[in-house]
Amino acid sequence: MKKLLYHRFISSVLWNLLLISAGSIVFGIGLKSIAVPHGFITGGISGLTLLFYYVSGLLSPGLWYLIVNIPIFLIGWIHVSRRFFLYSLYGMAALSASIDLIRFSLPIHEPILAVLAGGVLMGAGTGIILHSLGSAGGMDIVAIIFNQKFNLRMGTFYFAFNIVLFMFSFGFLDADLVLYSLFMSFISSQTLDYVLTIFNQRKMVFIISDLNDRIAKEIHTRLSRGVTFLNGSGGYTGRAKKVILTVVHNYQLKRVEEAALSIDPEAFIITENTFNVLGRGFSKRKVY
Repeated sequence: MKKLLYHRFISSVLWNLLLISAGSIVFGIGLKSIAVPHGFITGGISGLTLLFYYVSGLLSPGLWYLIVNIPIFLIGWIHVSRRFFLYSLYGMAALSASIDLIRFSLPIHEPILAVLAGGVLMGAGTGIILHSLGSAGGMDIVAIIFNQKFNLRMGTFYFAFNIVLFMFSFGFLDADLVLYSLFMSFISSQTLDYVLTIFNQRKMVFIISDLNDRIAKEIHTRLSRGVTFLNGSGGYTGRAKKVILTVVHNYQLKRVEEAALSIDPEAFIITENTFNVLGRGFSKRKVY
């Protein structure tokens, strides 16, 4: 038993380090090979460090990133777990190394295309990192604290912080570059939210029918999914009805519809997207 737990622990650590490393490389490519050659600033702490780098001309973006992260990591030490802190410490080092070691630029000449490509890469990289139990430091730590305490979406927090950063940047950079950077930040924040939710998205299905017992049994048999009966009544007839509620993976939705309509072609089916389903057979609560 101890050996099994040890292997699971090692696998978990390696998986988290792999996510952080891969995300750092993807983010580093977006920043160093697209944003920097075009003179854009990114959002968050990486954008703040680029602003320091452009204005001062001292050190490198990677070193600036390490320096600015010191007070933020002190906050992380107080408000999040030691596990999260250690993973984030690795993430900060991995991202700093990626930024400094990537020395090529992608041949994208049109600024608007650079904005789109850079925003997607940096948002995807951040999302991959945040699928781990750590972060890459910077505003990731503050965003996670706000998300855990106030359920504030991370992409929304990043974009709000970036608005302030870009307003401050008008005093140092060309207005066109700041506006391009703002657009790139918006693309990045949208990509981040998409990457964070894509693997957790499920379908919540309500089924109203006079044959609910048979439909529920069919869903359980075909899909091995449980159902919950909700008590309801018809607004016109006043008759009591049982409403089926079930949550399924995206690829199972058509099978639920087939199971219901094959028994009752007149069944009324309502489907909604859900972005965070916790429980057996789905996701576990993520504790940083």
